[in-house]
Amino acid sequence: MPFDLVPGATIGILGGGQLGRMLALAAAKLGLKTHVYAEDPESPAFDVASMRTIAPYEDEMALTEFAGTVELVTYEFENVPSRTASILSAACLVRPSPETLAVCQDRLAEKEFLAAASIKTAPYMKVDDAGALARAVAQIGRPSILKTRRFGYDGKGQVLLREGADLAVTFRTLGGTPAILEAVVPFAKEISVVAARGPDNAFAAYDICENIHENHILKSTRAPARLPKEIAAEAVRLTRVIVDALDYSGVIAVEMFVVGEADGRGDARIELCVNEIAPRVHNSGHWTLDGAVTSQFEQHIRAIAGWPLGAPNRLGAQEGEHVEMENLIGEDVLAWAKILGEPGACLHLYGKAEARPGRKMGHVTRIVPSPIL
Repeated sequence: MPFDLVPGATIGILGGGQLGRMLALAAAKLGLKTHVYAEDPESPAFDVASMRTIAPYEDEMALTEFAGTVELVTYEFENVPSRTASILSAACLVRPSPETLAVCQDRLAEKEFLAAASIKTAPYMKVDDAGALARAVAQIGRPSILKTRRFGYDGKGQVLLREGADLAVTFRTLGGTPAILEAVVPFAKEISVVAARGPDNAFAAYDICENIHENHILKSTRAPARLPKEIAAEAVRLTRVIVDALDYSGVIAVEMFVVGEADGRGDARIELCVNEIAPRVHNSGHWTLDGAVTSQFEQHIRAIAGWPLGAPNRLGAQEGEHVEMENLIGEDVLAWAKILGEPGACLHLYGKAEARPGRKMGHVTRIVPSPIL
């Protein structure tokens, strides 16, 4: 069968952060070149890309020139202006598609898409002004979470509404921009499904990720998640429903809440509630770099190129073994030398010059053996 790309082709990457950096490294492994387009001249992906463009995402002339140098465009983050995606899609392949981007970069559109697919989410309401917020709170109650519809990540663009909070003031703290109000879900744990779908409808999912957050930022991931087998299978099924409905190409991450727990008789009284969709490679999938046959970054390149998907099988898959990924946030990165001296630890540093609080500077992956009985 003919492929959309062949070795030697150039992939354009919108965004120059650590995800773009690792995508560029994966592309190079497969004999593909990359051209990274980013606004920040200090973008760490520039260090490993074949070409770079430093320009705003709204610069139509720069985008047109960029599109002329690549065969296909992908992105490392979803907050790309819709006009940017439209300009690029008129000149070359864009994967995932601009239509997918439009769904996933707007929290309201994403919730409505999931509802149409009969996938459970937290109760939500559209909030366009302070009056709408008051009506939403009256229906959903407190505590609840007010989130901007766009441009939110790592806890940004959202605020927890508790009893007694001034709703008008709260709405203004998010800039008065269009938002949604979500009910707080009393979840037992958060998981994510990292999976890939190709343009030929091929599908592959990694082991379910179990995620721990600190200060709204992912701190660590464990794979596989500690879940009953039928719940893990249901998480993968829901992800397959989502990618098929989107006609998706590339790696995707679907974050879910696990609500409930197994009862004392061993019967699972558990349900899954989808939180967010990330139409890209994802932080919780970093463990695959050292813990899976095919990393999520190589898998994304394969999928968007129309190539056969790689095996998603976990390494260290003996009974009781698991893989752990720990983010190095801010000054955590200062322990790099100690980590390098740790047997079995795999260190990845992102080439960022300044270790600021809350900034992801790198990560470390460990395959944890089963306990000795």
